[in-house]
Amino acid sequence: MTITTVDAAIERSRETAASIEQEPGRHRMLTGDRPTGDLHIGHYLSSLRNRVALQERGVESFVLIADYQVITDRDSVGQIKDNTLSLLADYLAAGLDPARSTIFAHSAVPQLNQLMLPFLSLVTQAELQRNPTVKDELVASRRPLSGLLLTYPVHQAADILFCKADVVPVGKDQLPHVEQTRVVARRFNARYAAGAEVFPEPTALINDHQLILGVDGQKMSKSRGNVIRLAATEDETAKLIRKARTDSEPTMTYEPERRPEVANLLTIASGFMGVAPETLADDLGSGGGSALKALVIEAINEGLRAHRERRQGIAKDRAELLQILRAGNAKAEAVADHTLTEVRQAMSMDY
Repeated sequence: MTITTVDAAIERSRETAASIEQEPGRHRMLTGDRPTGDLHIGHYLSSLRNRVALQERGVESFVLIADYQVITDRDSVGQIKDNTLSLLADYLAAGLDPARSTIFAHSAVPQLNQLMLPFLSLVTQAELQRNPTVKDELVASRRPLSGLLLTYPVHQAADILFCKADVVPVGKDQLPHVEQTRVVARRFNARYAAGAEVFPEPTALINDHQLILGVDGQKMSKSRGNVIRLAATEDETAKLIRKARTDSEPTMTYEPERRPEVANLLTIASGFMGVAPETLADDLGSGGGSALKALVIEAINEGLRAHRERRQGIAKDRAELLQILRAGNAKAEAVADHTLTEVRQAMSMDY
């Protein structure tokens, strides 16, 4: 993406955020996660709480459990049913309400996936290969590029456009996916709908939160095993934080470039406490890494206590979780069926 494109996306994000404040009911959001394991504090701080806040403001919300996307970069789906129900338990514990947010599984909505065929006709191989996620995942997997991984951006376009979402909360690293979706929508309308707007061009609602690192100082990732799960006990949380990397300087300062590990722990504590990381650093003074870690442990465990209590009760009832998911699947399928009917009509394939 060029600087001009990024700047334009940031401006659209600001305008959309202002519109949501004024008229939240005009907007529809699509967001979600891949069920590759339990959600962690990085998800909670950077996206999950924001989804709940948008729901509470009155934005119509679609929350995707992207189970088909699990196999884009791995050989098998693993414990995907357990992982899917774990995600759902965290969603509900965090405050997502199935009465106001449509929570559904990718594989359960065939009409959504059927949009892939016309959408694939609208993108080139070169465009797909330039996508940063495709390139990064290919390097990480160390395997030949699969057709599924190559078309990953088109999968995401179908996820967003099937429900005609106009708001997609993302970090800046996900901007290329939303921009590709905008291109797909624009080309479909021009090529197949004679310029009529079958699909809106969605806006990335950009998350400006500091990237949360794992306890090893690298990007927090379930695959790296460096995460603090939302479902972790208080003792497990404390044990992991005590192992987190810091540095040898006793005086606490918030300097992300020079002291990334210390800044990361301050950012985590700040996220749960609602206090600026610079203020926390000043309060800690020369207490060193041990005082910092004690603060972070307390911040996480206090901040997640209510979530964990709710989650524990919710996760026990798998039958209820499955019922909630199936109801969400049915709602999403009805929306997708309506969209597919419009697509067939636009393409003169409604027979």
